[in-house]
Amino acid sequence: MKLKQITEKTNLHPRNQHRLGYNFEQLIATCPELQQFVGINEHQNKTIDFANPKAVKALNKALLIAHYDIQNWDILENYLCPPIPGRVDYIHCIADLLASNNNGIIPEGENVQVLDIGIGANCIYPILGNSVYGWSFVGTEIDEKAIQNCKKIIEANPKLMDVISLQLQTESRFIFKNIITPEDRFSFTICNPPFHNSQEEATKASIRKINNLENTRTNTPVLNFGGHNAELWCDGGESGFVTQMIFESAKYPMQCLWFTTLVSKKENLSSFYKTLNKVNVADVKTINMAQGQKTSRILAWTFQTEAQQKAWKF
Repeated sequence: MKLKQITEKTNLHPRNQHRLGYNFEQLIATCPELQQFVGINEHQNKTIDFANPKAVKALNKALLIAHYDIQNWDILENYLCPPIPGRVDYIHCIADLLASNNNGIIPEGENVQVLDIGIGANCIYPILGNSVYGWSFVGTEIDEKAIQNCKKIIEANPKLMDVISLQLQTESRFIFKNIITPEDRFSFTICNPPFHNSQEEATKASIRKINNLENTRTNTPVLNFGGHNAELWCDGGESGFVTQMIFESAKYPMQCLWFTTLVSKKENLSSFYKTLNKVNVADVKTINMAQGQKTSRILAWTFQTEAQQKAWKF
């Protein structure tokens, strides 16, 4: 059987090494456990069943070994297993944003300090950001089990020990309070906020996702897409979370060059723009990007003038 040529995923960032899809021979060679999940789809291409949490987890392990020099990675059952191509796209997009403040040169190395809001149990943004650009990270989380799993990942990969630190947010209603100190200087914040208003809404979305992937009808959410409560929903959903983030960010105008977050629901943008006007930001950027089968966007804002942005020391 002749396999069809993989078409380039032009919706991904130009520097994203996953634009040509997955080299399953290479991935299986680095992570043999992936073999059992690989098959041929109706287009005669090798793939996995993305509705199977174990298959997605094995694919992520293989990608991290083959492309990001991470030898030991695991996540807790029921926690989100993030799509690596989409997550690394966020990293590349922010790299371009930082380059716009740095004479077109992407700043690299540990002096670029990043604050990851809601690191989850997977530690994925710090892993990718450090592997691709050498950046250092502080990861925050309200879930102590998630923090402990990230700690295990870091300890199992010694190269991460000095470049990723973890901080438990003890007051879940706050985002930056208790986290950003007067001495901190972050080049940017990164966040994949909880999208849904309630567990019921998150469960319905999970079921829709599985039905779309499998082209079937089910009323049972697969645990991989259920996620842990704090990862997928909060009171007020995405709108409430990002609005809180914007108001809090105004208290730390000179300690972070760019505050950024993913925004899943396009209809929330107009409200966010109004809130940003209220807190008198100096600049706002909206960066469109593809996240798997849907379109998402990065909302970025800064309180620093153009001159202050140019003067920022990376």
